[in-house]
Parts: sequence; structure tokens; C-alpha cells
Amino acid sequence: MLFPTIDFAIFFAVAYTVNWLLNPYARWWKLAMIALSYVFYGWVGWSYCLLLLATTVVSFTGAAWVSATRDERSRRIAMAVSVGMLLGILGWFKYYGFVSVNVDNVTHVVGLGRAIPLLQVGLPIAISFFTFMAISYVVDVYRRELEPAKPLDFALYLSFFPHLLAGPIVRGTELLPQIRRRRDPDAVDYSRAFWLILAGLFKKVVISSYVSSAIVTPVFTSPSQHSAPEAIFAAWGYAVQIYCDFSGYTDIAIGLALLLGIRFPQNFDAPYTARNLQDFWRRWHMTLSRWLRDYLYIPLGGSAGSQAQTIRNIMITMVLGGLWHGAAWTFVIWGALMGLGQSFGHLRRTSRVRRGLPAVADGPVRVWVQRFLTFQFVCLGWVFFNASGTSQAFAVLGRVFKGWGQASPLVTPLLVVTVLGTIASQFVPQLSVGRLQAAFSRQRTAVQVGLLGFALLGITTFGPVGVAPFIYYRF
Repeated sequence: MLFPTIDFAIFFAVAYTVNWLLNPYARWWKLAMIALSYVFYGWVGWSYCLLLLATTVVSFTGAAWVSATRDERSRRIAMAVSVGMLLGILGWFKYYGFVSVNVDNVTHVVGLGRAIPLLQVGLPIAISFFTFMAISYVVDVYRRELEPAKPLDFALYLSFFPHLLAGPIVRGTELLPQIRRRRDPDAVDYSRAFWLILAGLFKKVVISSYVSSAIVTPVFTSPSQHSAPEAIFAAWGYAVQIYCDFSGYTDIAIGLALLLGIRFPQNFDAPYTARNLQDFWRRWHMTLSRWLRDYLYIPLGGSAGSQAQTIRNIMITMVLGGLWHGAAWTFVIWGALMGLGQSFGHLRRTSRVRRGLPAVADGPVRVWVQRFLTFQFVCLGWVFFNASGTSQAFAVLGRVFKGWGQASPLVTPLLVVTVLGTIASQFVPQLSVGRLQAAFSRQRTAVQVGLLGFALLGITTFGPVGVAPFIYYRF
């Protein structure tokens, strides 16, 4: 069920009404919200609900086992077994096909024939998101950072529909306390919620859809038919498309949760203003970045060891982060590029500190050069992220060098303004955006309704017929 559809509007109207009618009755509220969340997920495919239920049972039981075990070694074993089972479920559905095809290719080359069966395993939508949430819950209970939740609390934590399909990746310490207490309808920031929902709809339905159809899809579909400027704007355009698509989803999800009395963590913070890749990953998909840091990078050793060990930990984290997005070599290359970029930045910062210099060079010109180069490197990664295969990615990159002197009919003034304007908008101070939102919230209800209606009219007018699924639904 896509957010920007009539089906979801009807669904959310029911969910909103049920949420506040049952708010005084904790048990019934939880049961109703769990049921609604499973209906929401089952709209995609009812069989997927069994997978969500299985993940819920495995992680809840595993955390209870960890909590009930007193011996530290046994606790570690219980945690490892529970996390291993969750990763096994994820691995089967998401990576079996990728692994089996590549193993089959290798065994055929060396003359061993077929080593493992080639099976078509369907990829359940959102499995990566709720699996990571389940893993963080088990590990947090193991670390004694979180007490085991009650069954209904945990089932709702994992299935709560605003975050279910594409995040944010909310931790138990952030969401479970909100589930346990009664929500105050008078404390809901309705103006902020509607602001976020409309901003998300505009980014997804208008900007992301336009850039995709105007430049990204044509160039990536047939790279050889397009010029160098078109290839460059396709790469920049995809940076805009994926940002507007994913941050748009996040804005809508945070706004919907706010209307239900629940607060989600921020997931984006002007990522294209970053001065280096470390800064970029502090701003892009922030809940995933923190998850990778706390549950993978730091357990591997983080930056506590030698330079070589730190680089190893960065590379492992980013390559696995690439694979989290999808089982394909393009995602492996994308993750490796992000790892190499961060490793280079780490070595450079360390070298500067050793020489008594600031970790990152300052000065207006240097800052803008850093931002420009970081954005270009991120766009290089996005080419592999979006490509259907490595050959397509290299074909697009090849046009940047070979496609000069050709006509560029797709690079229209509207496209240039949209792409560059969207990137430039991230440099608008948050204080200015906050003031505009505050001004909206101070208006009378009739004025707010009128502005919301006008905004919705604009979105439906300038948006395409029908809405494509969000990019991160497939992860």
C-alpha cells in the first residue's frame, strides 16, 4: 500500500480514528494497531505477514532467552544464536539467489557442475528494515541497555505501519517507551505533521517522479544514445531522485506517526551539504548509519586499533552496508566505493592531526571545494546503486568521457532548475525553514486548511498519473 494513494488515505483515516478512540484502553489499542499494521503489510502480499510474525517470534523469544540467562558466556551464545537465526531468515530470502547463481558460475568454470540448486526466492518487501530492528532489540537486551518488552509491545514495535516498509530504523529504546505510555492528543503537533506529510508528498510525487522520467530513466535505459551532459545530469538527477524519494517517504512516515502521537528519529539532515563521506553518512539515512556504527563497526573494533584495522573495519562495514541494500555486485561496488572514500578521509584526517593541523581544512573556498568533490563522489556511487548491472553503470560513466559534441535535448531549463535548485535548497538554514513552519502553525485553522488544500492541488496537478513505488521499498 503506497502512501500517496486513495487506498492508503482511507486506511489511515480508519487507523487515525481507531488510534484515538482506543487510546485510553492500552491493551485494545495495541491489539488494534498490530492488526492494522498487519493489514497494511498484507496489502502487499498476505504471505509476507507470516514472515513478519516469524521474525517477531524469533526475536522476542531470543531476547527473553538472553534476559533469562545469567552466565555471561551462555548469554553471548543465546544472543549469537538468536541473531544468527534472524540473519538466516534474511539471508534465505534476500541472498540465496545471488549466492547460488555466483557459486554456480564458479563451479561451471572449474568443471564441477551445479553445486547448489538454483531457486527463485521471492524477496519480501521491507525485510531488511524490520530484521535490523529485531536484531538491535536482541542485542540491546544482551547489552542490558533495554529490558525485555511485553509481547504486545514488541509485536507493535516491530510492525508499526508508518516505519514498516522503509524505515526509519527505530530502536527499542526510542519506540517502546512511547508504546507503553498513553499518548496525549492535545500534545500532537498537527501543523508540523501536516507540513512533513506535504513536504514528503511534494518531494516524492512531483520532484522525484519528474527527474526520473525526464532524465534518469532514459539515460540509464539506453546510455549509448545520450550525450555527456545528459549522462552527468542523469547522475546528478538520480542523486536528487533518490533523496526526494527516500527523504520524502521518511517525512511522510514521521508526519503520520506524529498524528498518531508517536515520534520517530530524524533520518536526513541536508546530506548534499556534506564536506566529506563521513559527514555524508552522518546526514544520509541516519538511522541506518547509526545502526551500522553501533552494531557492526564498533563491535569489529571501530577505530580503536591500528590504522590497518580501522580501514579493515570501515571496509567491512560499508561493503556489508552495500549488500544490505541489495544482493547484486552493483551494491557491493557501491559499498566498496563508500568504504574506500571513508578510508581515504580517515587517513587524511589522521595525517593532518599528526602534523598539528585541524582534522578538516577550513576556509570558505576549501569548504565549497570539499562539498563539490564529496557530492561528485557520492554521485559516482549512485550510478552503480541505480544501475541494473555493472555493464550499465560503466556505460553511463563512459558517456561522461565519450559523449561530448552531441546534442543534449533532455537537459532542458526546467530540468536544470529542478536538479540544481533541489540541491541548493539543502543549504537553506534550518532556522529559516523552522520560521516558515512556525508561521504556518500560527495561522487560523481555516487558513491552514486552505493552504493544505492548495498544496495538495498543486501536488496532484504537477505530479504524474499514478505513483511509482518508493525506491527503498525493494530493500
